[in-house]
Amino acid sequence: MRLYDTRAKAVVPIVPARIGALSIYACGPTVYRDAHVGNMRTFLLTDLIRRTAELSGLAVTVVQNITDVGHMADDTGLGDGGIDEGQGAGEDKVLKQAAVEGRAALDIAREYEARFHRDLSALNIYPATHYPRASESIDLMIELIGTLMGRDHAYVGGDGSVFFDARSFAGYGELSGNRLDDLRPGHRFDGEVDPAKRFHADWALWKRAQDTRTQLVWDTPWGVGFPGWHTECSAMSLSLLGSDIDVHTGGIDLRFPHHEDERAQSNCATGTDVVRHWVHGEHLLFEGRKMSKSAGNVVLVSDLVARGLDPLALRLAFLQHRYRQQMNLTWDGLAAANATLARWRDRVATWATEPSAPLPEAVGRVVSALEDDLDTPRAITALRALERDPDVPAGAKFEAFAYLDRVLGLDLVRDVGRPAVAEPFPDVVATLLADRAQARATKDWAGSDRLRDELAALGYPVVDTPDGQQVQR
Repeated sequence: MRLYDTRAKAVVPIVPARIGALSIYACGPTVYRDAHVGNMRTFLLTDLIRRTAELSGLAVTVVQNITDVGHMADDTGLGDGGIDEGQGAGEDKVLKQAAVEGRAALDIAREYEARFHRDLSALNIYPATHYPRASESIDLMIELIGTLMGRDHAYVGGDGSVFFDARSFAGYGELSGNRLDDLRPGHRFDGEVDPAKRFHADWALWKRAQDTRTQLVWDTPWGVGFPGWHTECSAMSLSLLGSDIDVHTGGIDLRFPHHEDERAQSNCATGTDVVRHWVHGEHLLFEGRKMSKSAGNVVLVSDLVARGLDPLALRLAFLQHRYRQQMNLTWDGLAAANATLARWRDRVATWATEPSAPLPEAVGRVVSALEDDLDTPRAITALRALERDPDVPAGAKFEAFAYLDRVLGLDLVRDVGRPAVAEPFPDVVATLLADRAQARATKDWAGSDRLRDELAALGYPVVDTPDGQQVQR
């Protein structure tokens, strides 16, 4: 496989550190809200690398962190995963949401973490091998900070927080191209340059907590406080994958400062270049604009379900664009992908009734495209050509689509061989469907929409057709 390496600024061969194995560290979600479709595109990138590697026989280990503490609202000033939320006043994102909902911080974190896993499953993204939580990895972070201080890469600042000495790492800027001396001093939420730092580009490894913070704090050799956002990924990746990691993935918005800072920490703690390849996914626009709360265009996986779309239509829409190119997702594009998905499943089910045949040459063209920097648009084009090719027997088409779906992950053969008997609806769903049918009969459109949303929330999205409402199981 070859991938675009952000540091090398080129497509390079991926040569694993260990024969027959591939290790991947993937930046995961900050669990204070639902992951939006821009986040899901980044998570799909890791899944495609994994599936392509496994198709070639590699054993893949994936570690994806769960950030449930330490990610401040003003950590970057560059947005978060393709969504513009505006800047807070130095608040922890999980704590801020907990205050909004009037609940304990870890209750908030666990709920949104569960919803994150639900959305991954809906998009057929394989679970990671490990999902370490920041709040459960504090000892690892304390150990890492101690190592950095012992090697003169970190110091206790004027406010009692521990800062990384950015000038102690000569390779800073190799991911983003940012030079330390060219970076303008950041300002705190009160408009002042942080006087606790020795140098304006230094960042906090451990933050001293104020008396007003009563949740998500720990006692350490440097007092009561909480970790900096960048600290967790270095500590977790080194603990679970060691000091020679094959691939590190994430959204392009994480390249600076998160990954730049993480790389400096890990390399200085180990004395070696820990990550072999940095791979980043590009931004996602929706209907031509960056997603933002103010614009009201933040789209979730559940929004697709509410519209009667198969969540895997989103996966197919993503596959039709290369991961490192900015993509403009639209409702029309999703509807078209949904139609293609339904057509392919119908044809695969038909082809499955024909005699089996060897895999056609087109399979090699698809695999070659995937191994060439995940050229998924070329792979989908080859698959469409195979679908239309009159010279390829139906049985061979079935074998090809079934084999390639191991990477594409579109559940193209999920109905093959299954009895066409629908299970009865649960009582609550049957009641809601009956109520909605009555609402539509009396032209109570507001009530009909409300009941449709209730059904979607229960996992039974409804689509209205000329023959009446149809449930997408």
